[in-house]
This record gives sequence, C-alpha cells and structure tokens, in this order.
Amino acid sequence: MPLDASQHSSSTEHVQIFEASTLYGLACLHAGIIHGTFDREGPALRRILLTSNNAAVPETTAEMSENPDFERLTAVFDEVVSFNETLAPLHPGHWRPTPEEAPVWERAFRALWGLGNAPVELIMESIQVPPAWSLGWVFSQAPITVYADGLMSYGPTRIKLDAEVGSRIERVVTLPLIPGLEPLLLNEFGVDHEEFPVDTCREVLSGLGADVPLEVPEDRPVTVLLGQYLSPLGLISAEDEARLHADMAQHAIDLGARTLVFKPHPTAPSELTGPLLERAAHLGVEVHVCTAPVLAETLFARLDVERVVGCFSTGLLTASTLFSIPAARVGTGELMTRLKPLANSNRIPLLLVDALVPGPDNLEPTSIERTADLLVTLGHVMQPEVLVHRRPEAVRVLAGELTDRERALFPPARLAELALPGGTHTLRTRALPIVRRVARRVYATERRLEQRLGSNIRPS
Repeated sequence: MPLDASQHSSSTEHVQIFEASTLYGLACLHAGIIHGTFDREGPALRRILLTSNNAAVPETTAEMSENPDFERLTAVFDEVVSFNETLAPLHPGHWRPTPEEAPVWERAFRALWGLGNAPVELIMESIQVPPAWSLGWVFSQAPITVYADGLMSYGPTRIKLDAEVGSRIERVVTLPLIPGLEPLLLNEFGVDHEEFPVDTCREVLSGLGADVPLEVPEDRPVTVLLGQYLSPLGLISAEDEARLHADMAQHAIDLGARTLVFKPHPTAPSELTGPLLERAAHLGVEVHVCTAPVLAETLFARLDVERVVGCFSTGLLTASTLFSIPAARVGTGELMTRLKPLANSNRIPLLLVDALVPGPDNLEPTSIERTADLLVTLGHVMQPEVLVHRRPEAVRVLAGELTDRERALFPPARLAELALPGGTHTLRTRALPIVRRVARRVYATERRLEQRLGSNIRPS
C-alpha cells in the first residue's frame, strides 16, 4: 500500500528496508531486531518490511501476509509493503532494471514509500538474484547487509557480483546452524560475519503456529520425516523422490521409531507420499502426514520428537542445533554423485549434512576442522573465480590424503581443468589450452584489423 510521505518527519532520518520472501526468514529478522542485531549504526527511526512472493506464479501460492503469525512477526516494523503490489505487473524475481532505469526507480520508490532524501540501509536475502540484486542497484548509495537462514549460506556466492554492489555489502548475518564453521557467502569481499541470536531465534520459531491444529499425535514420542520436493528442481525423478521418502521411513524404523510424522513440502503432490505409507504399513508402523500450514520447527517445538530424518534439509541442522533433537540423513551420497552441474548450490548442503549428520552407513561424523577444509576446497572447485583467493587452501587439501568418500566430492576432470592436484585429463581438458590460445590469437587479429580499418568487424 502506498505510504504518505507527509506522515514522516525530516529527510535526515535513518531508514532500514528489510526484504523477506519466507516466513522463516521473517522470523529470523524479527529475532534479530528485538535482539539489536541490526542496530550497529544506532536504532533506525524507521523500519520498512518489503515482502516479496518470488513463486513463478505468485497468484497460485498463499501470501505470507495470510499466515496467522504474520501480524505478530511484523509488529517490529513501522510499515509493511508488498513488493509484488508495488511492481505489478512486473514479477519481483524477474525485475532487472537497466543502469539508466535505476535512478528513475529510486525516485519512484522514495516518493511511494515516503523516504524523501533519508539515508537508506538495505537488509536483504539472496543478493545474487532479483529482487535483492536489483534493489542493490537502485539504491546505489545504500550500505547493504545480507542475511541468510539456511545451509546454502555456507557455500560460495553463486555468481561473481559487480563491485558496485559487492563493495557496499558491510556484513553477512547468518543463523549458526553449524557452530564453529565459517560461511563462505560473500567471502570474496572480506565482509564481516555476524550471527542471529540462537536463543531468540529458537524462542520466536517455537511460537509460530501455536494455535494451528496439527492433526498428528501430540501425546507420545514421534520421529519426524522431512520431505523437500526435489523432483521439480530436476535433482531427481518423482519416482526416485518417492522411493527416497520410503527409505527415510525404513531408516527411522531401523532406529526404533514406532510412530512417524511425515512433513511434506507444501507444494508436493500426494503421489510422492504413497511408497512411504506402503512401507510403513508393511512394517506395522503408525504414520501420519502433517499437512498443516506450519514450519517444521513448529513440530519440533510442539511434539515429543525423538529424531528427525531427511535428505539434506536445513531442518536437520535446525533440529539438532536449535532444538537439541538427534538428526539422521538418508540418500545424500547417491544424490551428491547425481547432482548436476558441479556448481549447483545444493551441493553445499549435501556436503554438510553428509559430513556431519549420522546415516545408514554408520560412518563417524567428520570433524568441524576437516569439514571446513572440505567446504573451502569444494567452494573453490565450484566457483574458482569467486573464491580465487582460497586456492592455496584447496591445493593443500587436494595434495594431502583424502578418503574415498572425500575424493568422490571432486571430479578428476574438473580438477585437471583448474590445474589442481588429483586431476585427470580428458580429451576436453587436454584441448582447452589449445582452444584458449587459438581464441586469444583470433581476438588479437581482430583487434589489429579494427585499428587499421577504424571500425568494429565483430557482430554486435
């Protein structure tokens, strides 16, 4: 809803604009605000929450504002603005203003939100993509804080950010799901890393969905199974995902579970649940499917949860770190080998869960120190241009002794392409130096011809 600029005082006040697209992220922002996490420059006189529904077809998904906890979580903000309504008919996730358009958008937003000439600070998630990336360009003088609440924050920045935006990022605030492990996100800019307050986040998350009927047993111990809905992302087929759910049930039963609660992804079709129900029925175990519109953390807080089982869901680490509930993994090793391309950002959560959470293979969890080495090395192999400054560490790890499990993380052809220890050349990697030399010579010849002719001979 448009804001009336006349309601606000002088143009010198400090305004913070918070961008959020998920209830989980909003809960973390709420916890950070009441804890004082975002008061490093002193309390802001105005805090504006910018909600963004980034679903492919926003009209087909429930708005965050429809959640019963939304009003309580947004009480710490002075105004709440729907970015979808502001940009309509444009989509927040597709909105990429040109450099020429950016100043026009800034003037429009300042007028619409009553900002005047006030200094603005941006607190945003997923800086690599719109709408956060675009807002960073539009408010070209604003300092930026990036926040992240999931396991992907431990991985490298997914793209090489322009210095115009990256140089204004002052810090990254993350939920410390793995104590002692430093996230790689925006490491290339040397930004400060700070943490959301764990106790406050646990308290806020525990209060969500308190009045929503769960329609699952609350009077006896249960094991929670977490679905992720991986097939729409092309990570595995629907049949494989349904089988993965059944394997989760099997592993939970092997660990002694007698009552299962399956928490499917909110948009997952019911067909993915069938094999799980069949496996549980065959083994004589009680299973309930929780379709209530609540976060997994609501189940952790309200139920007597003995264990949480999943593939590589952030909820596994949330359960163990925030709620002290044992977690177990299923299917991480197989999915790691099938995941394409190598730079797929889901590879980092897979690595972390596979290394730190017990699974059916009964392997000892990897130490935090060794996990940190593997994380930096895999991050460099995935994004060598972004984490070029971490190459010496990657060389050290790859030149050292690796277990078969660790070696499987790093394809030999990719290591050869990057001239890293352990690489095995293929026909493609052998040809790359020749191709590059030829390309450089062709480019140099074109430049000389252009200088002689005084015109551009390459197609525009």
